[in-house]
Amino acid sequence: MNKRNLRELFTKLNIVPKQQELYLQALTHSSYAHEHNLGSYAHNERLEFLGDAVLELAISEELFQRYPQLPEGKLTRFRAGLVCEETLFQQAKQLILGDYLLLGKGEAASGGRQRPSLLADAFEALLGAIYLDLGFEQVKVVVKQLFDPLIISAKKGSLLTDYKTLLQEYTQAKLAATPEYTIISESGPDHAKVFVAQLIVKGKVLAEGSGHSKKEAEQEAARIAYCKFNK
Repeated sequence: MNKRNLRELFTKLNIVPKQQELYLQALTHSSYAHEHNLGSYAHNERLEFLGDAVLELAISEELFQRYPQLPEGKLTRFRAGLVCEETLFQQAKQLILGDYLLLGKGEAASGGRQRPSLLADAFEALLGAIYLDLGFEQVKVVVKQLFDPLIISAKKGSLLTDYKTLLQEYTQAKLAATPEYTIISESGPDHAKVFVAQLIVKGKVLAEGSGHSKKEAEQEAARIAYCKFNK
């Protein structure tokens, strides 16, 4: 990666960095660091750890300030959808982050530049670098810039995609199994019923979700399970 490439990324993020080496580290995968004998901590895993916490706080504050009328439970669900792997992967794709990554030859050859988990981790590491270099206020500016459309979508109830579909694709690929849903309870008056759905894969209960319709309860159970799998 050359300095020109990094400048392109900084322009996309609307930041003026002080310590470019932090961003280089954020974009360095462990496979590259090991292949080039850069040392145990020259890759982005520690920055990813930091960026994960910074992102959650930035999203939490933005939701808290923007939606003062919403209860804790709904804010928590919105945040979970905004910080799970699929969302971060989509953000990384918009930044074309894969083009900036330093990968080992094997990782690059096996499609690492398009791998959701790898790109989501690099995105978090990038936020960790911004935090260390420019502070939390700049992180909040970047997060608001990138996540604003998704935060609006979360409020409208149309964030990203169908979690039942996402989870089914994941379990079929990883576990060779299809999720099953069972409504285990319903309560409340007809105009305000609450359903609870149980999600089962290979005979094991993975999650429970509630909602005002059976479909909403199933989607919530799928979302909880999917985000568990993609922490």
